[in-house]
Amino acid sequence: MDPALSPQPFAYLSAPKAELYGQVLGVFAQARARFIVHLRPEDVAGELRHAADAVVAGVPVDAVGGALEQLVAWGNLRADADTGRVTSVEDFHRARYLYQLTRYGQAALRAVALYEEALGQRGQLQSVALADIAEQLGSLLALAEQDDPDPVKAHLLLLQLADRFGSLADNAQAFMASLRRTIDFQDGDEDAFIAYKDRLVEYIERFIADLANRGAQIADLIDRLEGAGVARLLLAAARREATDAVPAGDGDGGEAAEQARATALTAAHTGWENRWRGLTDWFLSRSSRRPSQAKLLRGAAVSAITALVNTVAALNERRGGRTDRSADFRALARFFAEAPDDASAHRLWRAAFALTPARHLTVDAVTEAVWQDADLPPATPWREAPPLEISPRLRETGSYERRGAPNRVADRASARQALAEQVEREAEQTAAARARLATDGPVLLSAIAGPDGLDAQEFRLFLTVLSDALSARMPGESESSAITGDGTMEIRLKLVDAERVVEIQTVDGVLSGPEHVVEIIDLAPTGDTA
Repeated sequence: MDPALSPQPFAYLSAPKAELYGQVLGVFAQARARFIVHLRPEDVAGELRHAADAVVAGVPVDAVGGALEQLVAWGNLRADADTGRVTSVEDFHRARYLYQLTRYGQAALRAVALYEEALGQRGQLQSVALADIAEQLGSLLALAEQDDPDPVKAHLLLLQLADRFGSLADNAQAFMASLRRTIDFQDGDEDAFIAYKDRLVEYIERFIADLANRGAQIADLIDRLEGAGVARLLLAAARREATDAVPAGDGDGGEAAEQARATALTAAHTGWENRWRGLTDWFLSRSSRRPSQAKLLRGAAVSAITALVNTVAALNERRGGRTDRSADFRALARFFAEAPDDASAHRLWRAAFALTPARHLTVDAVTEAVWQDADLPPATPWREAPPLEISPRLRETGSYERRGAPNRVADRASARQALAEQVEREAEQTAAARARLATDGPVLLSAIAGPDGLDAQEFRLFLTVLSDALSARMPGESESSAITGDGTMEIRLKLVDAERVVEIQTVDGVLSGPEHVVEIIDLAPTGDTA
């Protein structure tokens, strides 16, 4: 490649012989995977002849050589003089080259491969990855609780954790995108979609349950790691990565090496802190207005199930012969085509689209104030109520709007702040009720309320978890357990005596029912008040 020219490693993608150039570069990529650095033109041609889909089968080496020279010009390959097989003066003067991939060519191949992989990736909801992340966090917690943790173990565990978490996040994003395409019928026909729906809904529901269970466990481990000093482990991993930093070419040798290590340490430490923050944001909610990514994914999965069910219902209605909007518009078009004259078409237009001229009466602020001051009951007849003042401008101009500058835009910042504070208060009340209902172990149902009974928030939350447990009980069974839909509470219920009726005092009244042994576990991690 001419040093004066900048490399263009992606130029081959839009060249006339793009397929040939791609296959030549593919030969170099396969050779590099076999730890072969240099290839001769005849080697490349031989590999292409053995390829089943090669476009250059039977093409002489000179034609392949032209492609190699062009790839050298673009910067994908580097050509070095081949003097290993020179046996005469004529051979020495004949141009012979060994070719190898440049760093630009390697980067272009990786980018194209990653692009093609992303386009073809459908993604998956990795329940196994959740279990692996929980196990790796448990190992990190055990390491963080040591006085002198091993930096090698910490680094390896963090590398495995980052790899597993990155795979979980990327696959979840790809799956939700492919799921939206499936719902929009971009990936299949209607018959296949209906047959696939039940399996897909079951798959999503299973992941939602796993995410609720494992997500709470992972959030608890993250919170405990924060308290145990995970920052030490992140710094130890960054120091280990900075050990092999390459010193700069200028300056004193020892000083340059030290400066290179310091720069590499800062970059590595910042990278590990960002990865850890991403992990915590994925499983921990910072506030009611900043829910965790796991909670958002759970909500998106639930919405996807609803969309799937609604789509299938619409398909079934369409197959059952029920009318839809497209059929209505086709019938309306036929009516317009059959209209005897333009006047009839205009009447049909007004009737179909409700475009009949009308003047609508509006109530201004003065009239509203008069009505409020009069304190009129809803059944007051119009003739007995204060009259509605209508501006003469409506009759004169056909418009009620006054000329002039428009009204100022209302500032709703205070209303939004009040609404945010209300949401925050409700989240805190729910968290307090959740903590109040959580038991240290199995207790009798009659003792769940204590001497003071349950307030309104606690009673509503208790009814929610109790109904989940009772709904999960199969006929003939005496024990059941369930996890709430948001994954914050687990209840375990066991019938003691169906004949013994107990009462629970609440501010809304008395709840009575058979005596049970109940255990309520708070699964929400510290700081998750949503």
